[in-house]
Amino acid sequence: MKAHTARDTVVLRSLGLALCALLFSACATAAEPVAFPEPTKSTLKGGLFVNVDNLRQYARGMSKQQLQALLGAPHFNEGFWGVRQWNYLFNFRSHANGDYFSCQFQVHFDRNGIAQDSYWKPASCAAMLQANPAPAAAAVPATLPTEPLQLQADALFAFDSDSLTAQGRRSVDALVQRVRAASDVQLIAVAGYTDRLGADGYNQALSQRRADAVRAALIAGGVPASAIVAEGRGETAPVVSCSQADEDALIACLAPNRRVEISGLAQLARR
Repeated sequence: MKAHTARDTVVLRSLGLALCALLFSACATAAEPVAFPEPTKSTLKGGLFVNVDNLRQYARGMSKQQLQALLGAPHFNEGFWGVRQWNYLFNFRSHANGDYFSCQFQVHFDRNGIAQDSYWKPASCAAMLQANPAPAAAAVPATLPTEPLQLQADALFAFDSDSLTAQGRRSVDALVQRVRAASDVQLIAVAGYTDRLGADGYNQALSQRRADAVRAALIAGGVPASAIVAEGRGETAPVVSCSQADEDALIACLAPNRRVEISGLAQLARR
C-alpha cells in the first residue's frame, strides 16, 4: 500500500432527498432490526432499477404470488415454498440521468406465505416511497443543485486520516446550511471515492470511513440521521485518467478522483 492512499477521498455522492417525515404505509418500520444478506450475494449483480410506482403498491397482506407479479422474484436465490423472507436489491437515481444508489428491501411472510412486515437498509431509503410534495403556492423554495456538489478530500482530511480537519469541518458546515435551506430534500447520499493508487481494500475502507465522518458532521449540524445514506466507493468512477511517471506529478493529477460530493433532489416525479 502506498502512503499517498491516505489522500484518497470520500464522496458525499449522493442522491438526494429529504427532510420530510411521513413514510408511505408500505414501509413497515424505519429501524433495521433484522439481518440483511451481503449485497454481493445478490443474483442480480449491481441491483435492479425498480419501478417506484409498483413499489408503492406493496402492502401487508399480499401473497408471494402477488408480490412476485409486482416486484419480480427475490434477488438472493430465495425459494418460493416454505420461505419466510424475500430480499431485493433496488437502485434509485440520485438525479436525472446521473449516478445512482442502492437500497436493500426485505419482506417477511407468515407460514401461509402472506406478507407481514417490510424493512429497508438503510432505513432512510423508505423515503423513496413518499408521494410527490405538493407544489408551492407562493415563493419558489430553495433547492440543491441537480449536479453533485464536489469537495476534494485533500481539503477535508489530514494525511492518512478519517477525521475532519478544522478547515474540512467548516466546509461541511457550509454544506449543512445549504441542505437545511433546501425545503424539497428527502434523502442525502454520502459516497466516498479515492484515486487508483494503493491497495483496493484499503481504498474501499478509507472511503467508507470518510463518508461516515462527513455523515456524522451533517447529523451534528442538524440534518436528520434518517435522511442520510453514507457509502464508500473506493477507486470506482474516476473523473480523470493520469499516467505520469513521476509519483508526485501523478498524485497531483489524480486529485479530482479524490473527492467528496453531495447532492439533493426532490422526490423523482411519477412517470
